[in-house]
Amino acid sequence: MQYADNRELREELYMAYNTKCTHPDNGCCNLDIVKQIANDHLELARLLGYSDYAEYVLEHRMAQDTAHVYQLLDQLLEAYTPAARKEVAEAEALARESEGEDFTLMPWDWSYYAQKLKDRKYNLNDEMLRPYFELSRVKEGVFGLATRLYGITFRRNPDIPVYHPDVDAYEVFDRDGSYLAVLYADFHPREGKRAGAWMTSYKGQWIDPQTGENSHPHVSIVMNFTRPTQQKPALLSFSEVETFLHEFGHSLHGIFANTTYETLSGTSVYWDFVELPSQIMENFATERDFLRTFARHYQTGEPIPDELVQRIKDAANFNVAYACLRQVSFGLLDMAWYTRTEPFEGDVEQYEKQAWARAQVLPSVPGTCMSVQFSHIFAGGYSAGYYSYKWAEVLDADAFSLFKERGIFDEEVAASFRENILSKGGTEHPMTLYKRFRGQEPTIDALLIRNGIKQ
Repeated sequence: MQYADNRELREELYMAYNTKCTHPDNGCCNLDIVKQIANDHLELARLLGYSDYAEYVLEHRMAQDTAHVYQLLDQLLEAYTPAARKEVAEAEALARESEGEDFTLMPWDWSYYAQKLKDRKYNLNDEMLRPYFELSRVKEGVFGLATRLYGITFRRNPDIPVYHPDVDAYEVFDRDGSYLAVLYADFHPREGKRAGAWMTSYKGQWIDPQTGENSHPHVSIVMNFTRPTQQKPALLSFSEVETFLHEFGHSLHGIFANTTYETLSGTSVYWDFVELPSQIMENFATERDFLRTFARHYQTGEPIPDELVQRIKDAANFNVAYACLRQVSFGLLDMAWYTRTEPFEGDVEQYEKQAWARAQVLPSVPGTCMSVQFSHIFAGGYSAGYYSYKWAEVLDADAFSLFKERGIFDEEVAASFRENILSKGGTEHPMTLYKRFRGQEPTIDALLIRNGIKQ
């Protein structure tokens, strides 16, 4: 879709993908299943005394209720829609240079012309950046960031048993030299290992109420970075550096856990709060002062040029408004299905198109339907919770703005983040913890500034 020059092929692919599970005649139709799942959720909520499923779910979320969810979605819509329309117009203008003035940009054209526009504006790709992100240096940079912020150190211990020879085990020590945790680092793909990246807690932290002994956590970060070869070391793309920082943020949430009960320690927090410790770390990826601590060309040793860092920053906000509205549209659809107070027996496709109409900036295509394949909200854990992606983004931008204000390596801010967010787990309501750290409830202002929507 991003590189296919054949427009008819792009349309064919788009229609094939976006009409999946809508064909009753071939036995692959989820339209009735969507209704059944939505109605079953409603029935469950009613049996438990709630008016709708969203009310039931949000009782144990940082957002607390549907009013706060819609407040967020409405604020984002108002702020990002003008910029998203400009982004679409710019891509359409590029398309008309070759296709003619009467060309209308359709959804199957978006990725194709957006990529061409990005290439024209930024001339930036992964292969230009990889030489500066050699894995061992990135690891030193990320671990070193935690040392600079929190005073902790990582000491590889080959005597600690590991589940595969690829895995390195590190003992983590606090600023005063006391033992904190074991961190397992598993960086490369292999047969039988699933794709992706994640953090896992093998042993959570807890305190014995009888003896006061602190049982320290064992956590891991797992990636699938390309292995080194005889000719080249393992070189990461910029997005992989961000992924490393993200999962490392989750691991810090586990490492700094300090609660009585394991069920409340580390990442055992409300769903829409768990991504704050991970996503805040991604902000460092575009900070020159951080990149200068480790990002050097693996052959020449030259630090990453400031001009290249600026291009990374500029490209990071390319089509950011369109991407935001896409997420908002999914959030609106999710809430439409789970704020219903009466069973649904209508037309799924039409209901969907009405639910997210406010967030659409490309033409709507008849016959397409996302609900029938929206596994996040119908087969996963995001029912009445899809908003949490943008909620977490607002949180991380707002929280990091304090680091930007005081200095990205400010130890006092870091100590507060550790004490009030990372160490507390789920022992208090997330908003209580957040306000204790930030001094106020989060707003979307810092996200708007980071995305270049607001000066």
